[in-house]
Amino acid sequence: MTDGTHKAGFVAIVGAPNAGKSTFLNQVLGEKVAIVAAKPQTTRHRILGVRTEPEAQLIFWDTPGLHDAGRALLNREMMKRALAALADSDVTLWIVDGLRRGAEHQTALDIIAGRAGRPLLAAVNKVDLLEDKTALLPLIKEIEDKLSPLAIVPISAKNGDGTPELLRELIKALPENPPFYPEDALTDQPERVIAAEMVREAVFKLTSQEIPYSAAVTIDEFKEEAHIINIAATIHVEKESQKGVVIGRGGNMLKNIGRSARLNIERLVGGKVFLKLFVRATKDWSKKKAALLEFGYGDRNG
Repeated sequence: MTDGTHKAGFVAIVGAPNAGKSTFLNQVLGEKVAIVAAKPQTTRHRILGVRTEPEAQLIFWDTPGLHDAGRALLNREMMKRALAALADSDVTLWIVDGLRRGAEHQTALDIIAGRAGRPLLAAVNKVDLLEDKTALLPLIKEIEDKLSPLAIVPISAKNGDGTPELLRELIKALPENPPFYPEDALTDQPERVIAAEMVREAVFKLTSQEIPYSAAVTIDEFKEEAHIINIAATIHVEKESQKGVVIGRGGNMLKNIGRSARLNIERLVGGKVFLKLFVRATKDWSKKKAALLEFGYGDRNG
């Protein structure tokens, strides 16, 4: 800043499922810390990412999509994490899908409107896929009329269009603070947690429609040696039939999942990785509190 002040604060990235929140986080960090897939509700954790500029430090929380959780236990736990990020943040960044708006868009709008009182910015995403940008005008007017955010910025989270302007607007909204994290910090997630997410992303991308929502991943071993990291992980599904799909004929699907995840983990750690995968059927784990706790999704306090 020209006056010598420094800004730092927490930015909750919120929005409907599959709006591009994780893609945006990876884009502004320049590294892959959040998993991305074409299927909605990929993000289950509240992922923290840090971007440090000379005059400011932006600490982003990537959150599960805002949605009507209904009675599903896993969905309720995901919504708890998203709402906690909203409550704990200094600034709210609403990522809006510029291509499609349905019930989930309205749910997100209602939740954000009900939590007024802190700085809000809106980013209309996926503009690179629109030939006629004037098609965004009714959406922009709706956001302006209902929420009056500090700024509405059209962006492409995928290729970075509009993100420099959005970052400038976010920095304006941050409070004055010294940095909270070291200059080279990227995330607070341990490598083993991100490794589990990379395996889960591979499951999302490579298996059938049913499997991703029934899959969780735990890391059984994460051992760093001189020139290689040895990782053993278990993919948990809810039915024996799903276990067969994940393994595939002759083990080919599991090999493909392992290869895809290993390459992403190697890019993350900057070295060689030996990844060994197991598959286990844990009947209806997403409906059981104890299993959610074991797999890192539940809240031990309630």
